[in-house]
Order: sequence, then structure tokens, then C-alpha cells
Amino acid sequence: MEQLHEEEFRKTDCLSCANCCKTTGPLFTNADVERIAKHLKLKPADFQQKYLRTDEENDLVLQTVPCVFLDAENYCLIYDVRPKACREYPHTDRKKFHQIANLTLQNVAICPAAYNIVEAMKRKMPK
Repeated sequence: MEQLHEEEFRKTDCLSCANCCKTTGPLFTNADVERIAKHLKLKPADFQQKYLRTDEENDLVLQTVPCVFLDAENYCLIYDVRPKACREYPHTDRKKFHQIANLTLQNVAICPAAYNIVEAMKRKMPK
């Protein structure tokens, strides 16, 4: 999977799509909140109040999508300090990829690169 991931992202331009940022929001860890708040010169509590909410599963997520940090050209305004979930998206290079099969199925519907990686994996599977 790591090789398929690397091959796909050598030819994929996420800026031409940004569907992940337009349709879904990442989970924010406490470390994400601290780092991003510091970058924005906000107190963590103020950052949370302004941008985040707690969802049904008790996770911190964006109040709205598309992501408020996505600009008109699909650039992330907090790219250098973006949440861990954004840095790792679409998670197709995970060492224990098999453990996130359900997440991958969701991401295939959102991310063309994830779709291409899964299709390439299917072609490599023994028949």
C-alpha cells in the first residue's frame, strides 16, 4: 500500500480537488488545538469556541464545512500547523492499513487519489 500511495501522490495534485476540505472535517486532537491556536495567536479555548464543536462521538470537529481554513484557490491557510488527520489524509500509507478498511471505503468516495490507490490494489490482488 505504501508503494501504491507514493506512486499515486507523485501524479496527484490535491490543489486541483480539495474535496476532503470541502466535504469533510478532520478530528482535532488536543495537540492540534494547542498548535493551531498558538499559530493564530489565540488561546486554545478561544480557538475551540470560534472554530470547533464536540460531535456525537465526543470528538472535536469543525463547526462547519467546507473548512474555514481553505482559501479560494484550495490552499490551506494553516497548512504548516494543520491537524494530524489532515496531514495523514487519505491514510492510504498506514503501516497497518488493514485496520482502517472502513475509513478507506469512506475516503474512496471523497478522494480521487484514494480511489485510484484502492483500484490499483485490486488489480495487484491474486485472482
